[in-house]
Amino acid sequence: MAGSSVSWSERAVRLLRRMNSFYSAGSSRCQCWHFSVGGMEVGLVPPAVLEQLRRFPEVFSFKEEKRLELNPGLASYHERSSAMDRVLQRLREEKRFTCLQGWRDEKYEVMPQFSDPPLMCMERAATSLFGVKRYGVHVNGFTRQPDRQLAMWVARRSLSKQTYPGLLDNMVPCGCMFVWGIGSQKGIRDTLIKECAEEASIPECIASAARPVGTISYTYEDGEGVFSECQFVFDLEVPSDFSPHVGDGEVHQFYLWPVEKVKDALVTEEFKPNCALVVLDFLIRHSYLHPDTEPNYLELVVGLHRPL
Repeated sequence: MAGSSVSWSERAVRLLRRMNSFYSAGSSRCQCWHFSVGGMEVGLVPPAVLEQLRRFPEVFSFKEEKRLELNPGLASYHERSSAMDRVLQRLREEKRFTCLQGWRDEKYEVMPQFSDPPLMCMERAATSLFGVKRYGVHVNGFTRQPDRQLAMWVARRSLSKQTYPGLLDNMVPCGCMFVWGIGSQKGIRDTLIKECAEEASIPECIASAARPVGTISYTYEDGEGVFSECQFVFDLEVPSDFSPHVGDGEVHQFYLWPVEKVKDALVTEEFKPNCALVVLDFLIRHSYLHPDTEPNYLELVVGLHRPL
């Protein structure tokens, strides 16, 4: 079917299925092994990664029923983190996985659930190899025009970004949370206010008005592993005379677009896929999509909230 003949609704469904590909027929889901640290499950490891991890019996134990455990003898946060780092550095040197070529030197906290204490940390670029849950914060920035219609602020990512350069994004995508050492985690709101200031030059007096409106969650896989992600979503109505400005270089440019234009863009290849889901959630919550007129309404709602 030619691209121009595909409806917006069909494109939105395709986007959601792409971002939930781990649940699709033919995925590696049934071949993945459950990964446990300290007796608690924290991820899912794809077959290609398991093959390489067998080379490190002092760090990983292969159990029955497709269970991979970090060596129980590594009892502390620092012991586990150090052992994992040694393995990942070795795999990086050997160029075993493409995701490790994007090494960030940022440590990501690993825990079973969002509110649990971290069990260890690992290189952020390697999290997909173990399918660990990742959390982020995204802000929908919008304003009311003179006719009371909503318009949304959209960011274009820096052309030099390591991932998805030049694509459209939410006004403030705070990315992964818990990229800090143990004991130094910031709360969700603190992260939001910090990133609003750094990425979009939004002062705290405005950013603090952001309202938590829920989460979206999805799991997809590609050649770099399994991505199990949950985004905390905030809506921020900014004054009509306020404009975000490029701050730390993560953003190339900001645009103020009518909601309908943002809606059209989110189903194209021009939008960063997971950020498009954040906007889709906004459209549903603000009744730009209605169950009487949107034929795939239920699939869209369910697809934004798949369990991790």
